[in-house]
Amino acid sequence: MRSAIVDHPLDPTALLAEVASTASGASTLFVGTVREVNAGRPVTGIDYSAYGPMAERELDTVVREAADRFGTTRIVVEHRVGTLGLGEASIVIAVSHARRAPAMDAERYLIEEIKKRVPVWKREHYADGTREWVDPTASEAAV
Repeated sequence: MRSAIVDHPLDPTALLAEVASTASGASTLFVGTVREVNAGRPVTGIDYSAYGPMAERELDTVVREAADRFGTTRIVVEHRVGTLGLGEASIVIAVSHARRAPAMDAERYLIEEIKKRVPVWKREHYADGTREWVDPTASEAAV
């Protein structure tokens, strides 16, 4: 079990390998990436920032909750901070479990709780040259 706030490009394959086990019959991988449009506005990039100690502490808490709730310690989560371009990974969540349903449920729980609770903020860069902070509590049109 591991979680981290990092300032370097994420490697989904490495995280998936980190949770691999012959005891696991299922492994899941979630990769959140910077998309080109948000709320109808063309996006060119995103700045992610965090108060490191607080974000790491809450991220660790969420990972431990998922481990307890879904019965696996084979969880790795990394969230990137810094300036990211289109298509770059901002978060990677890897989970493995003996069964597919708990692995998938843990992954979903992790991303939803991380978005709600972990103090990582994003400022989108728009094609028109403006930049705006995104309200993390605003509901998304599509889940």
